[in-house]
Amino acid sequence: MRQKLHKILVTGGAGFIGSEFVRQGARSFPLIVVDKVSYAGDTLRIQEVAKDITFYKADITQRARLNKIFSKHKPDVVVHFAAETHVDRSIQDATSFLHTNVIGTQTLMDLSRQYKVKKILHISTDEVYGASTQGRFLETAALKPQNPYAATKAAAEHLIRAAINTYAFPAIIIRPANNYGPWQYPEKFIPVCVLKAIHQKKVPVYGRGEQIREWLHVSDCVRAIVCIMQKGRIGETYNIGSYFEQKNLLTVKAILRYLRKSEELIEFVKDRPGHDFRYSVNCAKLHQLGWRPRILFYKGLSETIQWYINHMDWTEKKRRFLESYWKKVYQKA
Repeated sequence: MRQKLHKILVTGGAGFIGSEFVRQGARSFPLIVVDKVSYAGDTLRIQEVAKDITFYKADITQRARLNKIFSKHKPDVVVHFAAETHVDRSIQDATSFLHTNVIGTQTLMDLSRQYKVKKILHISTDEVYGASTQGRFLETAALKPQNPYAATKAAAEHLIRAAINTYAFPAIIIRPANNYGPWQYPEKFIPVCVLKAIHQKKVPVYGRGEQIREWLHVSDCVRAIVCIMQKGRIGETYNIGSYFEQKNLLTVKAILRYLRKSEELIEFVKDRPGHDFRYSVNCAKLHQLGWRPRILFYKGLSETIQWYINHMDWTEKKRRFLESYWKKVYQKA
């Protein structure tokens, strides 16, 4: 990763993908890490590199607070991970998603322009494309988000694209496929399945598990982001994917096999509203920069499962919080 030592401001650096970026980059780049440490953020994810970074607990929607950070450090590059990301939560209440994903992104853009940041990488999602039954989405495809989370990410992209066209804003938009790997918050699909199975509880699968997802290991995703940061063109959009996709039911069964659990634990539940059937992205544009994924899905999956087994103290704490959260949600409904 070592080239020019640009000073990089990372938002959402205590989140799942953001923390992987921090861990990979901390000893190669001067990093200023900003995270409000919400329920899904955790500084334990970056504890191993804490001495190598400058960390601020701050909300990206707080302009005055963020302005002080920009004024003090004057970053060359901004890598913007900070976002509310869980679809089910966005369906329950999209307010925080609008606040962080849209208003927060605009605040970050305003300050990046004010302090003449040379490059800003906006980490979006393949979900902005909506569902696909065949083929792979190119970066030029129309955005057709199908849930509140994806809609807020698409809105942020439109703001960035407008700034690129209006102000020659030096931004790059990045759309990763479904990430998995160590430290993922246990409200996401793979860790939910792992933890339910470990505790011999029913593993919930939406519909009949026919939905198809393209899986990308978080370390491969971050290597791609670094590649785009160093070689990508300003004003462009880049997909990141693995070209490995399969039905959710097959992923669940693979987890159960690894844990030596019976498939009788699978429980089909009512599908969530607006559930996209399939995501799949074309990565030819990224491949031209020289990046390729390194981690095969089943190897990465087995290592991820073992990571959760080895970090049960962390996962149990998060799991208990989630159970309490959803209990309150259902009581209000």
